[in-house]
Amino acid sequence: MRPIRVLVAKPGLDGHDRGAKVVAAALRDAGMEVIYTGLHQTPEMIASAAIQEDADVIGLSILSGAHMTLIPRVKQLVMDQGRDDILITGGGIIPREDMDALQAQGIGRLFGPGTPTTELIEYIKEWFAAQEREGASPASA
Repeated sequence: MRPIRVLVAKPGLDGHDRGAKVVAAALRDAGMEVIYTGLHQTPEMIASAAIQEDADVIGLSILSGAHMTLIPRVKQLVMDQGRDDILITGGGIIPREDMDALQAQGIGRLFGPGTPTTELIEYIKEWFAAQEREGASPASA
């Protein structure tokens, strides 16, 4: 089985990336291929990088409060490129009602501060295994 490719990104103007770096390291330690795009990424930059890197998953770290705009925009941009097979997940300071609203729009599970990285790792691995079982062929299996 090939490694899961995860693009970790910090959309918007938020300048705090410690959490994103911790998550990226944990995913890498769990055997995933991780691409970290750095701070201040636009949705267009994130979607473009995900397509170029043939990502299976986009993990967005958002602390700025702009999650209801930025997360759906990234999803729409990758779908516009025919990549509706990419899991969009992430975390940050996101109220529960916003998490629920985003999930209703087809966004994957979102994680709040203090969530053990093992939960995110397990979620991504389970999602990926389900995609392979369904023959959905995440990214380019």
